Amino acid sequence: MKRPLAILEIIIIMAFAIVPLLFTLPYRVNIFLSWEGAYRISNGQIPFRDFGIPLGGMYWAVPALFFKIFGSQMITLVKAQVFINIISGLAFRSILKTLQVNEGVRFASVLLYCISFSFINFWPWYNHSVIVYAFIALAFTIKAIMIEKNRQKQLFSLLAAVFTFFSFFTKQDGGGLIFLICSILLLYSVWFEKKWQYFLLYVGGTAVFISAAVLYFSRYDFSYWFNHGQPPHNARVSAGDMLNIFFGDSQWLKFYFFIILLIALPALKQWKDFIRNKRDVVFLLMTLGVLCMAAIFQVTSYTPDNSNIFFHSFAFAFFFSALLTVLPVQVNLFKISAVLSIGVMLWWSQLYWNYMQRILRINESTGAMATSATGENIVDMHNAAIKTASIAVPQGNWVGTNVKTLHKITVPEPTARGIDRMLNLDVFRNKKDVRVLNMSELTFLAAEIPYKLETGDKFPLWYHLGVGMFNREAKMFEDRIGEQYYDVVLFEYINTLNNFYPFRVRDSLQLHYNRVDSFFAPRNTNQGIIEVYLKK
Repeated sequence: MKRPLAILEIIIIMAFAIVPLLFTLPYRVNIFLSWEGAYRISNGQIPFRDFGIPLGGMYWAVPALFFKIFGSQMITLVKAQVFINIISGLAFRSILKTLQVNEGVRFASVLLYCISFSFINFWPWYNHSVIVYAFIALAFTIKAIMIEKNRQKQLFSLLAAVFTFFSFFTKQDGGGLIFLICSILLLYSVWFEKKWQYFLLYVGGTAVFISAAVLYFSRYDFSYWFNHGQPPHNARVSAGDMLNIFFGDSQWLKFYFFIILLIALPALKQWKDFIRNKRDVVFLLMTLGVLCMAAIFQVTSYTPDNSNIFFHSFAFAFFFSALLTVLPVQVNLFKISAVLSIGVMLWWSQLYWNYMQRILRINESTGAMATSATGENIVDMHNAAIKTASIAVPQGNWVGTNVKTLHKITVPEPTARGIDRMLNLDVFRNKKDVRVLNMSELTFLAAEIPYKLETGDKFPLWYHLGVGMFNREAKMFEDRIGEQYYDVVLFEYINTLNNFYPFRVRDSLQLHYNRVDSFFAPRNTNQGIIEVYLKK
């Protein structure tokens, strides 16, 4: 059974990754950021030199490469994410394989990882990419600790440093946390083997890679942009928030910590023997490290709200690995694989049942009042609370467009009509080198119209005030608007989000430009309106 299970693991990893390519997908909220960063880099632009970002450029490395290969269509981002998810699943599998986790437990854990973490991430996003790089670094670190050959230890330590650097230069919090986890694991290895060289190679290599990048980018405005926690950035690491979310919520995290404590207590009674069992200690430290990482990550990286969901798979693998060692009977590999896999599918059924509901049309309800055949008012779980009318168009009613960049992507019909009207504006049809300020989610228009993107270390990649840009940039755009520098300005007004596009810039637009059109933004939450402005 071992070889067929191993092959099936690879098939599962690839199958869950490829599924999104089989469908037409709705335009994703916030995907504009992934598209524009990849588009700029694929056209030779360099982060911090040509555009400012509070993150690192590694977030766009894979999407930019795929843009080069497949073109800058929105669906190319999904193709890039297929590759990222496959690598992510293989890294997790490698960790469990190196730690010699029972093949049946490993199979079910890989299935859980794919369902809970990979399957829900169709599109590249920095809070996902940073974790993928982190887990690749962790996989190499585990190999460096567990393998016996010195040359391979050195190679894996260095590769762990490379991907820790990639993780840090995707997003600081995830990169910093995985650096701490890998360092702790390697410090244990130092104690166990009485050799410092692999720890020093990892720490020194990470420091060298980061220092080289910082020195290179310091000629630009790097210290202003890549500077979480220092003005003008606000710190997201809050002890109060961490305590509130951990003790006020985080039920699964607290449950896993408790279970692991119960598992570890008997071993800790014989701690002198336990601490010399390298495999068990590394497995325990790694699992605790990932749980701590998840507890912090949910505060520092709260978009989306399930960005830390990766911890389930590690805790699951640790728990059932420990359980198998104390069972009084030998467990059949086929049976344990089947039972655990069925359990995983039942446990996470909500992810695929949403799709099944649409296919089977089970209990569809509008939340409206209804009467029975005898004329009595019906009150049940579907209409006890009456849903109010929403201006948002349900994603099931979204439509395709004639825009090449949106091949296999649907948007609300009002958005599609608005895009058509905008593309037919006289200013785009009759004037060359149109100056455009696009403060909207329709970033793909840079390739569709096309128009030249502004470059320089003073120009932000995106316009969330206090996150992707700050008052310095807001004033710069206000000054340009006051001078009527731009021929066309697109502004997305979302009154329910805190300056997702700066309200103060919109005030300047309304003073100095004429609004000639408006239409729905391609969103299913926090509905926005895209406004089109021309010079007065």
